[in-house]
Amino acid sequence: MSLPNGFKSETVKLNSFRIELERAGKGLPVLLLHSEEGYELAGSGRAIAEMLAQTHEVYLPRIPGFGKSSLPDSIRSIDDISYLWLDLLDRLDLENVNVVGFSVGAWLALEIATKSCVRLKSLVLCGAVGVKFGGAYDRDIEDIYFHSPAAVRAMRFHNVAADPHFDLTNLSRRNALVHARQRETIAKFCWDPYFHSPSLRHRLGRVKVPSLVVHGTKDRITKTKYGRALARTLPDAQYIGIPQTGHFPHIECPEAFVVAIDKFWSGTSDLN
Repeated sequence: MSLPNGFKSETVKLNSFRIELERAGKGLPVLLLHSEEGYELAGSGRAIAEMLAQTHEVYLPRIPGFGKSSLPDSIRSIDDISYLWLDLLDRLDLENVNVVGFSVGAWLALEIATKSCVRLKSLVLCGAVGVKFGGAYDRDIEDIYFHSPAAVRAMRFHNVAADPHFDLTNLSRRNALVHARQRETIAKFCWDPYFHSPSLRHRLGRVKVPSLVVHGTKDRITKTKYGRALARTLPDAQYIGIPQTGHFPHIECPEAFVVAIDKFWSGTSDLN
């Protein structure tokens, strides 16, 4: 199915799984891994996929439980999904893939790269979660289930009006059910342990490709020290803070985000 923005949608069958996949553009492949809110799949958050598709071939799969992607009982964690995405790369026979992940999508990118970098060229990790750096009683990642929706929005966005889901009161019944299903899916994958894998930090040394850690300087979901700790722990990583943006700088300032990753991919600038 063709979409208005030039993306084509298809269903890919992987063993017993059904994955909804969109693709567009030409050039080196980019695997774009969406966030827990699915901002990158529709509306204003879609801009980043469209911008990248101007110079790359962008592949945008929906994680199980989102869109038409099936959610079998055998998929119970972000770790499980990472193996599914490795199978997807094999099925598509992609090489030299730049993986771009947002929040939970960045966690997925790290899980993939700690298992195999054979098909990968680089990682871009925007607002990454998934790694525990502090002690048992340290809050590395803010609890989005404890605070009110308004408080969570203020943690995610420096400019709260930039939230593509700012007003959900006018959703149709169908879209409200879709939104609820997505949130239920993320709770299933990320609630326990909360938005991280206890072992992931100790596997980061297996990431054999260059990485760019992108962090909003006003992020209150994961603070600046979290992003810098991730960049220090990865074997070959650069860090960039994008001013006046929160947990999703690619939504609040997509142009600055694209400039940063273009410099990273071209090797024209040291971003630390």
